[in-house]
Amino acid sequence: MISVQPYYKVERVVTPLEQQTVTHYRTLQLYESKIVSAYREFPLSEVYDLSFKRIGENPGHGVLYLHAKQGVFPYMVEKDPANFINEFMNLMKKSAPGKGSGFL
Repeated sequence: MISVQPYYKVERVVTPLEQQTVTHYRTLQLYESKIVSAYREFPLSEVYDLSFKRIGENPGHGVLYLHAKQGVFPYMVEKDPANFINEFMNLMKKSAPGKGSGFL
């Protein structure tokens, strides 16, 4: 494993008596050939880019977008994903010298 990026998913559970908000904390894991989330696996050959949109005043809070062949997948983060994105970009440069990651 090269890098790990924590993310979270908020789920609203509604019963006849109440509504609860449950936060699930998970990780994105970057490997030499893939990115793995809790329920998906993306081969790096099918990942075009990663981008980050900050939300609010805290510099680490926001949405990490994974741009893949299957579509764009948003991941809510509380920790700045700059290191995770840099490691991804370095892998893409190694795998396709001179071509970058597809969007760059």
